[in-house]
Amino acid sequence: MKNATLRQLKVFEAVARLLSFSRAAEELHLTQPAVSTQIRKLEEHAGNVLFEQFGKKIYLTPAGTELLAISRAIIQQFEAAEHAMTQFRGVAGGRLDVGVISAGDYFFPRLLVEFAGRHRGVTLNFTVHNRAGLLTHIAENLTDLAIMVRPPVGMDTVHQAFAPHPYVIVAAPGHPLAGAHKIPRARLMREPFVVREKGSDTWHSMEEALGGDLHGLRVAMEIRSTETIKQAVIAGMGVSFLSAYTIRQELQAGTLCALDVEGFPMMLNWYVVHLRTKRLPPVAQAFKDFLLGEGAVQIAQIAPLSSTAE
Repeated sequence: MKNATLRQLKVFEAVARLLSFSRAAEELHLTQPAVSTQIRKLEEHAGNVLFEQFGKKIYLTPAGTELLAISRAIIQQFEAAEHAMTQFRGVAGGRLDVGVISAGDYFFPRLLVEFAGRHRGVTLNFTVHNRAGLLTHIAENLTDLAIMVRPPVGMDTVHQAFAPHPYVIVAAPGHPLAGAHKIPRARLMREPFVVREKGSDTWHSMEEALGGDLHGLRVAMEIRSTETIKQAVIAGMGVSFLSAYTIRQELQAGTLCALDVEGFPMMLNWYVVHLRTKRLPPVAQAFKDFLLGEGAVQIAQIAPLSSTAE
């Protein structure tokens, strides 16, 4: 079988499926003698008769039945290889793998939908991680692009800012500091905080915003879920430092408020990150260009932040 060709296997599959040389020839746009020739050559390679005829009908022999399943598997593998290679030849039909930190899942799917709407046939694989998980995906080359706030340190990456990312201090509307103006940070530090886990992007951003030393911070609760943090703050368990993008609905509903603290909102940036050695598929390069060219405008339209404290 080592000299059999893919063409011979495709002709054989068509004849076996249709149980007709003439119908297979029509489907494959070949002459019937050409189909017969391909089958005869394949039988020579196989060393077995693949079809037998009774009256006007043809049937697979046991050897033919066995080869049919193998042929279909081989044809499917070639088709899968063709599909996989297509994504490296252009944007259309490509597969885009993007990982994002948890704050991004409040608006990022709509960015992906906007991009996919401009490029027919793009397949999206979108995953949400904490910082540690996203760094692992970058290091192990499990994602084309990573979207985060603080680019990795000590990892050879390309990282480019594409949109601002504000952080605010939030509290329940009935909190004693709600409605106060220009709250000093020293006063804020006397409040109990509900915080994201140590090592998260949000934790590091809070550390920077509050002076770099959190040993004096009154941590009432450390929680890995932003949604749970919001519920804890709404319940009056303390204040919190959160991405402004994660609290838009609560601000609009009046279940949370952004405190007017000196130096806030704290403005950081969204970054698109990938390994420096990563050869980006065309679809990933196109999405990166989309973020750098339009990301800030698109995010502002998707998630306007006019309701946060100024």
